[in-house]
Amino acid sequence: MSKELKKMRRTALLGSAATLLASFALGAGVTGASAQEADTMEDFDLEEVVVTGSRIVRKDFTSASPISVTSSADIKLSGFTRVEDMMNSLPQIEAAQTSFISNGATGTATLDLRGMGTVRTLVLVNGRRLQPGGLSNAPDINQIPASLVERAEVITGGASATYGADAVAGVVNFVMKDDFEGIEISAGISGYQHNNSNDYIQGLMDAKNFEYPDGSSGIDGVAYNVDVTMGGEFADGNGHATVYATWRKVKEFLQADRDYSSCALSAAGTSCGGSGNAEVPNFYLGAPDDMDFARRWTLDPSSNFVDGASNVYNYAPVNHFMRPDERWTFGAFIDYEINEHARPYMEVSFMRDRTDAQIAESGTFFAEQYDLPYESGLLNDAQRQFLTDTYGIGPGEQFGVYIGKRNVEGGPRANLISHNAFRIVTGVEGSITDNWSYDASFQYGSTTFVSNYVNDFFAPNIREALENVEYDVFQYQGVTPEQAGGLTGVAVLEGITKEYIANAYVTGDLGLTVPSAEDSVQAVIGIEYRKEVFDSNSDTVFSEGQLLGQGGATPSVEGSYNVKEVFGELVVPLPATLELELGGRYSDYSTSGGAATYKVALSWNPIDEIKFVGSYNRAVRAANVNELFSPQARGLWGGVDPCAGASPELTAAQCANTGVTAGQYGNISLSPASQYNALYGGNPTIDPEKADSWTFGVIANPMAGLQMRVDFWDIKLEDAIAIIDPEIAVRQCGLTGATEFCSLINRGNGGSLWLGNSGYVVGTNVNTGGQHLQGIDVAADYTTDVGVGTVSAKISGTYMLKKITDPVGGLENDEYDCVDDYTSNGCFAQPVWRHTMTVNFTPDSFWSVSAKWRYFGSVGGLGDGSVDDHIAAQSYFDLKASFDVNEHVGFLVGVNNIFDKEPPLVGGNFSTNANTFAGFYDTLGRYLHANVQVAF
Repeated sequence: MSKELKKMRRTALLGSAATLLASFALGAGVTGASAQEADTMEDFDLEEVVVTGSRIVRKDFTSASPISVTSSADIKLSGFTRVEDMMNSLPQIEAAQTSFISNGATGTATLDLRGMGTVRTLVLVNGRRLQPGGLSNAPDINQIPASLVERAEVITGGASATYGADAVAGVVNFVMKDDFEGIEISAGISGYQHNNSNDYIQGLMDAKNFEYPDGSSGIDGVAYNVDVTMGGEFADGNGHATVYATWRKVKEFLQADRDYSSCALSAAGTSCGGSGNAEVPNFYLGAPDDMDFARRWTLDPSSNFVDGASNVYNYAPVNHFMRPDERWTFGAFIDYEINEHARPYMEVSFMRDRTDAQIAESGTFFAEQYDLPYESGLLNDAQRQFLTDTYGIGPGEQFGVYIGKRNVEGGPRANLISHNAFRIVTGVEGSITDNWSYDASFQYGSTTFVSNYVNDFFAPNIREALENVEYDVFQYQGVTPEQAGGLTGVAVLEGITKEYIANAYVTGDLGLTVPSAEDSVQAVIGIEYRKEVFDSNSDTVFSEGQLLGQGGATPSVEGSYNVKEVFGELVVPLPATLELELGGRYSDYSTSGGAATYKVALSWNPIDEIKFVGSYNRAVRAANVNELFSPQARGLWGGVDPCAGASPELTAAQCANTGVTAGQYGNISLSPASQYNALYGGNPTIDPEKADSWTFGVIANPMAGLQMRVDFWDIKLEDAIAIIDPEIAVRQCGLTGATEFCSLINRGNGGSLWLGNSGYVVGTNVNTGGQHLQGIDVAADYTTDVGVGTVSAKISGTYMLKKITDPVGGLENDEYDCVDDYTSNGCFAQPVWRHTMTVNFTPDSFWSVSAKWRYFGSVGGLGDGSVDDHIAAQSYFDLKASFDVNEHVGFLVGVNNIFDKEPPLVGGNFSTNANTFAGFYDTLGRYLHANVQVAF
């Protein structure tokens, strides 16, 4: 059996060491091993360890805060080569930036713990920060090779005092294999397969004569990976080095490859919708100073102007459903013991990643008004007569036009994104005395990024072509590929994020003992300096917003801040098996001044089989560089204007609050693509946000081989740094008339929020009301011998009690709860209950099998019988088998989502990509994977 497969199977058996690693004191009983194994452990001398959430060295794996651990065995058995895919399958994590995002992709993979936002999730590698990954200002976990992860620990609450004040939702700590011995080469291949048979959406496409795939897809979305790891001792065993190199390549996957994503569902999900920027163009016409925005025109085959209300373009098929990607990583972990007082160490890693985010062809997007002469050679005589008869425009005059023409002749546009990430940690640790030790380190991390946006319409070229009669948009299918080829441009955005950290702390035994307590007080005290730098440089095309498909300008951003911190921890054993933990951190930010974070935790172990834990944590997060310094610029938001359409959702009086006149009410066009304008940007005067988290839990070992942990957690965030969601601003303005909302709305042409650039909603960063989340985490692990083998089972689940957002603060009746409701105010699909359950069988033979059940509870919706009535409960089942060829070679095969369940469909108002919550639910159907390992 190969060494790694042996270790993987052993870890799968010892499930509590993986899923409940930080939950159980080993004295609480057998932790997943068989009774025979337990007999050999009676005299085992437990090594001291550091548990995520504290820097204090201790002799048990207990954490007072809720914690979930994913082992290397879990990762390997999942078949995923992207760490994001494995982490997003955990009940505690909500999908953020993933490979299944195309429009708006940053090219990164980010984590969103509890759905509170990626900037509120602190990501660590071996207990130290992972630097921001580029444009998102959140860490990019693409830097982390899945094959090198020993375990991933997710902790809620109690971590800000230890690692930094921005651990508002919690911490995800990737513990790497820095003690690897030998050589291992692993190669894998994976892909997706789906039977296209969605009668509902196929019927909608048949009604529009759209093409779509039918029957089996074959194997698509193929990915390849090769991982090489080497490690061993040197210098007579005083030093150790682990080095690695990995390569991964993922082929592109289009929305056209699945029937359920081959058309863009309308906002209500009742038809195949699309964009008003169509293959046969749409127009808003009128006199230059009296435009008609109530009627939209298109062309019939004779190039006559006809009603264009139903003329939309199905932009979905050419969009990437899963982006193509190629990634290389290299790295090393090295340590050398000079003596017991000095052990230098170093961690170094490098990643190069390239991905292409292809979306639908560019268009003119009704971006601006063109005033053209009545005699323009682009018009025919019938069209001139139409302008005279309909708008009273005659010879010698001009007419105004907004054009919605899709560049199908020129092909898709794409964002070509590359990242180069470098991280180095160097330091020294050692003993000061028998009871005290130290650790001093310096860390530097940087990520350079380049975004090349290609084949997007270049605004000056469009105007020039119209004026020079070189763009035949007024002739039915008159635009040629040659005309289109000269109308596009390229924009370039490049930049770098840099992070500098100097950290030093001492930890040890104070030599003080509370009367009647068994152990003495342990302490940590330390200092840290951190500097964050963000520099993003846009070329002229980006900074002036000259590409029509960008929704506005992308200005350059430059800024930095530093923070000086002092921190400390105490673990105070008390009588009657009680233990008190105290922690504090004072942070002095160059931007916002001083802030204190602290924690208090208490645990009680009345008997060996049960332990009670509880904690309180205060976190304070200061704004990052983007939130502070990003210049204000136009962008797009997805949703609906409740005052648009022939029958608006809000009344005339309510819409008047938002700036709609009586004449405009009922005559404002809905955006066919459900996209509207906003003004986004930073705010240098923004205050830090504050969060209080409470946790209470019980850890039980009621019988040999069974461990359980149940934790209640409550996180309340105030003065949240965020924008007021533009759709919420419009709705709340209409419903309440409150100035806090209505002052953000600027209606433009004909009352529109999407035609041209004059209408928009302000979405700059402010201190909003906050969030309030409550839930219960459940984890259990059971192992027993059955016949000639061992069966182990484990479950990890989260029961959500509330997920409330207060969009402004101080107002009545404006809060909303996203638990069990994905259709309110931009909510994500948050089920009440979600879990993963795994069962392993390992016989005394060369093979083993594993089965997993991933469950997402139902999520409430509109309740109107439409596709958005609700999301039904989703169950996905995975099956894996591993085999040992000989001592050095083994292989693993598996199928995720063996019943080929497709993701739930949602309407265009709520989809994150391709008519669903992409990357959260299984997105592409059945997933097949195989991997071979050779180890020496």
